[in-house]
Amino acid sequence: MSVRGEFGYWVFEGDWQPAQRPSWNYRAQDGGGMVLDMFCHWNYVFEHLFGRVDAVMAKAVTHIPERWDEQGRRYDATADDAAYGLFEIGDTIVSMNSSWATRVERKELVELHVDGTHGSAVAGLFGCRIQPRERTPKPVWNPDLPTDLDFRAQWDEVPDNQEFSNGFRAQWETYLADVHHGRPHPWDFMSAVRGLELVDAGLTSSAEGRRVVLETRTS
Repeated sequence: MSVRGEFGYWVFEGDWQPAQRPSWNYRAQDGGGMVLDMFCHWNYVFEHLFGRVDAVMAKAVTHIPERWDEQGRRYDATADDAAYGLFEIGDTIVSMNSSWATRVERKELVELHVDGTHGSAVAGLFGCRIQPRERTPKPVWNPDLPTDLDFRAQWDEVPDNQEFSNGFRAQWETYLADVHHGRPHPWDFMSAVRGLELVDAGLTSSAEGRRVVLETRTS
C-alpha cells in the first residue's frame, strides 16, 4: 500500500569539525545536490522493489546555507542538502526523505518501512524486521495516558541464513558475466536514463511547486 523511506545523517558544516562529505556536494555549480545524488538511486531501488515511478512531487531545500571546505575556507552552499519526495508507483505511495541535515534515530542510515495488508517490513542495507498481520498489535489512542506497549519489541528480525558479498561487487560481477556470455544485461542504458529523468522531474517539481508525471516509463 505504502512505503516510508528515510535516508541521511548529520554532515558537519566543517568549521568546528571537518565535514565527512566533500565540499563539492554542496555546490550546485560543481554538480552537488541531494536530488541529483540520490534520486538516481531511488529510481532503481523503487523499480526493482515496487515498480516504475509514474509521478513525483518533491521539495528540495538547502537547510544549511554556509559550510567550510577541506582547507577550512567558508563557502556558500548553493546545492540542496535535503529532498522530500512523494512518489506514485501505480497504487503504491512512496514517501522518501533524504537529508544531510538530520540526526539519526533508527537502526541504519537508510531504512524503508513497507506497509501491506498482510504485514509490514522495515528494511535497511543489513537487516530486516517484519510484523505479520497475526502479530499486529491493537493500540487505542488516548492522549491523556502514556502507552504501555513496546511497539519495537513486537517486530521479528529476519534471520541471516547466508552471507552476501559487497553489493557493488555483486553488480560488477553480474555485468561482467553478462558481457562475457554475450547476453542482455537487465540494467541497461535506459535504466540510467530513467534515473536522470526522475532527477529532472524532482527538480522541476520542487522549482515549480507541482506534481510531475513521468511520460516515458515503458521503454
